[in-house]
Amino acid sequence: MNDGEDGDEEPRPVTLPTQRAIEKTPMFTAMNAARYQRQSLIREIEVNHPQLLCYVAGNKAPVDRADTLGFVDMLHNVTPGDPIDLMLHTPGGDVDAAEKLITLVRGAVGEQGQLRVIVPDYAKSAGTLMALGANSIVMSDSSELGPIDPQVSLKDGNGNDVVHSVLTYLNAYDEAQQALRETPDDPANRITFEKFDPTSVRKYKAVRDRARLFAENLLKRRGANFSKIANELMDINTYPSHGQMIGWEAARKIGLTVEYLPPGDPTWRKYWALYCHLRLAIESDQRIFESNYVSLPM
Repeated sequence: MNDGEDGDEEPRPVTLPTQRAIEKTPMFTAMNAARYQRQSLIREIEVNHPQLLCYVAGNKAPVDRADTLGFVDMLHNVTPGDPIDLMLHTPGGDVDAAEKLITLVRGAVGEQGQLRVIVPDYAKSAGTLMALGANSIVMSDSSELGPIDPQVSLKDGNGNDVVHSVLTYLNAYDEAQQALRETPDDPANRITFEKFDPTSVRKYKAVRDRARLFAENLLKRRGANFSKIANELMDINTYPSHGQMIGWEAARKIGLTVEYLPPGDPTWRKYWALYCHLRLAIESDQRIFESNYVSLPM
């Protein structure tokens, strides 16, 4: 009892139970050890470089709209306007999806922001188109871009999917049309020309123009010689094979802004080590989206 007139007891302090810090279980830590190792390497790289986002796909995992989920997740904690480095490895895929993905990243850095694309191995076709949206492309001796001549998949007589080069088809159509103009009475020329389907010709022209416009718009925003670069990347006389390699020297010659790092450069060695870890984390039909915070294999 206290000595006050009210005679009430003094209030006793309330003691709350101590909250034990929640930590990862040993099994969870062991199961995710590879992820922690990759993200530790990402944080190590970021000490002297912008925030690093990684999009690495297997050789049977083309760019498609499902990749939007991974890109939005990686960009979730990025401060708008901050520079971004994007590690990019892809065999190519859907042009429309590629446009959406690179637009998301460019929107995060802002019109005046800096985006670098790091190509440890290859970024082909639609992947090359995505790289055109960067202020610069980091490459080494193992890096390659590719031609951006569109490809379409059609069924053959046996129902099998066969990939056709849009530009090769259109060039053949132009040659057949020219031959028929020069010798209209030649039955062989007429038979050859009539083998081309007018609907396919219109479709292929639209696909060609779509790829060219996408490339030019990305390059135009970077202040590059957009028409020249797009023409060279779509020149099937220079690059008759869609999978043909465009290394760092050829990319520079075309007019792209390339930062070359030799294989022995300490930073490049870290990029390559990270890329190797990411490739081992996925199967050929999977892709992985990873940053210092996000890890999402699909």
